[in-house]
Amino acid sequence: MKGALPLREIQAGRTARRIGIAVSGGGDSMALLRYMHAIAKRENVDLAAVTVNHGLRDEAADEAAFVARQSATLGIPHETLRWTDRDQTGNLQAEARTARYRLLADWAQDEGIAVVMIGHTADDQAETLMMNLTRGSGVDGLCGMPQEFSRYGMRFVRPLLGVPRAGLRAYLEELGQAWVEDPSNEDLRYARVRIRQILTELEPLGLTRQRLLDMADRMRDAEEVLQERMTALAEEIELHAGDVLLSEAVFRAAPRDTRHRLLASVLSSLSGQEYRPRFQPLRELAAAGDGVLYGCRVTTRGGVIRIAREAASLENITAAPGEIWDRRFRLTGPSEPGDVVRVMGKAALGRLPETRDSKIPRTSLMASPAIWRAGEMIAAPLAGIGEGWQAINVQKRADFIQSLLSR
Repeated sequence: MKGALPLREIQAGRTARRIGIAVSGGGDSMALLRYMHAIAKRENVDLAAVTVNHGLRDEAADEAAFVARQSATLGIPHETLRWTDRDQTGNLQAEARTARYRLLADWAQDEGIAVVMIGHTADDQAETLMMNLTRGSGVDGLCGMPQEFSRYGMRFVRPLLGVPRAGLRAYLEELGQAWVEDPSNEDLRYARVRIRQILTELEPLGLTRQRLLDMADRMRDAEEVLQERMTALAEEIELHAGDVLLSEAVFRAAPRDTRHRLLASVLSSLSGQEYRPRFQPLRELAAAGDGVLYGCRVTTRGGVIRIAREAASLENITAAPGEIWDRRFRLTGPSEPGDVVRVMGKAALGRLPETRDSKIPRTSLMASPAIWRAGEMIAAPLAGIGEGWQAINVQKRADFIQSLLSR
């Protein structure tokens, strides 16, 4: 198929012979299923198909059953995943998208699958670029969707990102393959549908889908240069007691875009957020050097910028002694059954022992881990409280810096 990613790039030199395919039943994902089936027969690759039923539409169960039947006809094992833990807060579409990738990643890891295919097309890419443009996105947003990315420890690839939707429909018709039409694709209440309509109207003026894709290519070249500048600044970072430290002078000497990129990546990495913070509050925080954003507190004192977790954002994070807490610490010591690790919080506002590390600000101690027993704090190693207890920082500097560069 012209424009589709070949198998060698999908596998990226990996020896795994099993590939997962996310299939909704729509034309794009059904074309991906048939394309990968044709490849698998030639290359002796095992495939597994999966459908995520978010439970948001009555037709979803029938669509999943359709995909199961089509997969069985092709000799491809299929599984339907259900989204059952929605908390009904926040943006529904964003929650559903996050849940989809989490469910797909968990399924793939359980099945021993190294890479999952997603059926996004060149039309999806063009629409994404236009949506990002309306949001005032910078260079990163105008790069569009990446060909591949990692999420929840799983590698995802979009093999059809260079193929127009019309070409996929023609491919399916040639094969005599049916697909499901999602009525929401015509619902003007959705921004993407309105953008699709606008793109059709703008094509006579020269703003074609291909023109947008060409722009995205140039933006990716520019983004590569900007990322190199951020990489150099990231190497100046130091870690201390779970916090990120950086010289204020070095930070201020960097170009504004570099400062914004680094700060966004640090905030996302520390907080575990999937996406970067919005630009306006990020820019204001970078300029001020003090404030709270994305569950992190930024302070500038004595020529040093410190980025720490915010205690309030950690109240619901717990672990057992010996387990990793907040991806940063492991607390070990004379534990008893029922002991739990959770944030120190307001307990740090009391008088602290003189033996503690005086270089750790009280706000950082408030966000540090402590041992709680029957509702009472009995140990807080970073604050020098609790004989026999220690807090092991499992967050290595090299790994943390690498996490910044992959965001």
